[in-house]
Amino acid sequence: MLAAGLLAVTFTSCKTTDDSNQVTLNGTMVCAKCKLHVAKECQNVLQVSDPSGNTVNYFLAQNDVSKDFHDNICKNDGEKTTVTGTVEEKDGQEVLTASKIDEDK
Repeated sequence: MLAAGLLAVTFTSCKTTDDSNQVTLNGTMVCAKCKLHVAKECQNVLQVSDPSGNTVNYFLAQNDVSKDFHDNICKNDGEKTTVTGTVEEKDGQEVLTASKIDEDK
């Protein structure tokens, strides 16, 4: 069932890139600690709306790309962004390992 939901999100909220393992997702980047209050430490979370209007939270893996962007969103209401990377499920959460983050203007 989760795979079907992720597949629906894939077709409506992202596009694949030349690398078949990478996707591009559009949504609002927020802080898991400061905005969502679901983590003990700051972490980027990309919130994407699925076709039924529900919000899917993609927790960004702590890599240089994610860490470099965090000051843009910490302690505010978030920022519209486009994130390219790979997605996998870990411990019931969608984890997005970003290779690129762009602010949507």
